[in-house]
Amino acid sequence: MRDKELIVYRNMSKEDGKLLSDMSFLMDHYNILGRQEEMRELFFACIHKLLELAGNHGFYGNLWHCYLANLLVNDENSYSCACEVVGAVEGSVNQAVLHDIVIFKEFFDFDFSPIAKLFGEESWNLVEHYQSNDAAGKVYNTRIRKRICDLAGQFCHNHTPEEMKETLTQFYTDYGVGKFGLHKAFRIVSGADGAQIVPITNIAHVHLDDLVGYETQKKKLIENTEAFVQNRKANNCLLFGDAGTGKSSSIKAIANEYYEKGLRIIEIYKHQFRDLNDVIGQIKNRNYKFIIYMDDLSFEDFETDYKYLKAVIEGGLEKKPKNVLIYATSNRRHLVREKSSDKDDRDEDLHTNDTVQEKLSLAYRFGVTIYFGKPAPKEFQNIVRTLAKRYDIDMEEEKLLLEANKWELSHGGLSGRTAKQFIDYLLGKAPDNGDCGSTIGTEQSAFSEK
Repeated sequence: MRDKELIVYRNMSKEDGKLLSDMSFLMDHYNILGRQEEMRELFFACIHKLLELAGNHGFYGNLWHCYLANLLVNDENSYSCACEVVGAVEGSVNQAVLHDIVIFKEFFDFDFSPIAKLFGEESWNLVEHYQSNDAAGKVYNTRIRKRICDLAGQFCHNHTPEEMKETLTQFYTDYGVGKFGLHKAFRIVSGADGAQIVPITNIAHVHLDDLVGYETQKKKLIENTEAFVQNRKANNCLLFGDAGTGKSSSIKAIANEYYEKGLRIIEIYKHQFRDLNDVIGQIKNRNYKFIIYMDDLSFEDFETDYKYLKAVIEGGLEKKPKNVLIYATSNRRHLVREKSSDKDDRDEDLHTNDTVQEKLSLAYRFGVTIYFGKPAPKEFQNIVRTLAKRYDIDMEEEKLLLEANKWELSHGGLSGRTAKQFIDYLLGKAPDNGDCGSTIGTEQSAFSEK
């Protein structure tokens, strides 16, 4: 086998490439006299790795084919990164890629029956017809693992390397490549090697329709985000206001709504602002649109990390890439805590106006600001009624609203979060509990994703 002849797809990780190398060695040497025991041991070691892959990734069907498909969809090279989202590209790179796909097709079409007959047909049958449970793996959720398993099946129906290349290119166009192509959301992990962008495999599956009320606010957020994903001018966005009013949920809903259009979201915390330039450097040349998301953003008067953020948003020598926006949520409109002494002429600061402007300038760098206020009592009741209907809670409206009003008095006041917590409380009670008179529906919460 010709795994050492790969050109474009040769920079796979050592861990992923080791199994390909071992399988290639087994295919070439399984029938050489004098090496039978060595090959038998390698045969079962490879099966072990494929089964481990199935457990970690949730794969099913032909695990060998799933492994090969997984290599192809995760390899970030000059071709795959050029094709992500925008489609096929022209040039000589296509010849190099076709050369590699010919090799991968040889791996896909290899007949393992002589090897299996020699060392263990029953064991190899596990690899070719693996049945997984419905639970997601540690690496992928059910949505991603299905796409890869389906791609492996499509490859089996491709009769030529050209057809296989076309199928793979279409996958890059539809879903992208690597971690940015397969995942919606990411977090930052700082280490000795700098900032690492790590996928979040279980994000809250919130949709904009799940958020009751705040239609004006959602419309403003949608308009700005749609302009961004459609390559029109868009602004950094600050969602501010009362706690529990849906600011963070709106951002999560945006990430879910526009994932198919190439939008990705990267969550970052205050203590990581020094890594912002490193993070932007890793994403600025990709074909995706990235929202850098800062939840519950605020600074005390003694904190100075906001200056790193100011420089990145606007003011640094390097221009912020067109494929990056910053969305933040905060309970504060002006983000940096202000004291009355900041405006007091008797303060030790001789230039008090400069101090005030320094603290206000961060908020001014957000071109779109959206206010989320606490709902009025009637709006709160409408949220409760809507959520109760959505989750099939069978309860007299008068009693439902009375209980909801009692709940909010002792659980943080009027807000969408309080209403959701009240509904969760009802859903958590046993069906035969007569206190609430609720019938629990079987609908899965819209705030979770496998």
